[in-house]
Parts: sequence; structure tokens; C-alpha cells
Amino acid sequence: MERIPIVVYPPSPEGGRRVRADGEVLGVARDTADVAEFLRRAGLEGVDAEDVGRSPLIEWRGGGPEAWPTPW
Repeated sequence: MERIPIVVYPPSPEGGRRVRADGEVLGVARDTADVAEFLRRAGLEGVDAEDVGRSPLIEWRGGGPEAWPTPW
């Protein structure tokens, strides 16, 4: 089975991080629970907020799963 690239982009100054899977933007996440929900909606079942922080399927750019900015 081919691996679908999942990327969580660096935190934006406004808060949140863009999430992309297989070249499609899934949304802007505010935390790991949002990332898990976007992946569930995209068809990746059984992923929870703790899983996304450990998953080798996800490329975290600009900080890991602990990097969530607070907007001003």
C-alpha cells in the first residue's frame, strides 16, 4: 500500500497549523485532536490525538505536535 503524505505545517501567527494529506488541504488545526479529526474525515480511521504525535505517517514542520501558538 502506498503511503499518503500527511504534513502539518508550521504554526501561523494567527494560531493554528495547516494540515495537508496527499496534496489536499484538510483544514487548520488548533491542536492534535483537530489533526486526528481531519485524518478521520479523510478516511484514516483509528487515529486519536495521542496517535498523531507519535505517528511516522505525519511530517511535522516548524515544530512537533506540542507546538501550538496562541493567537494574540
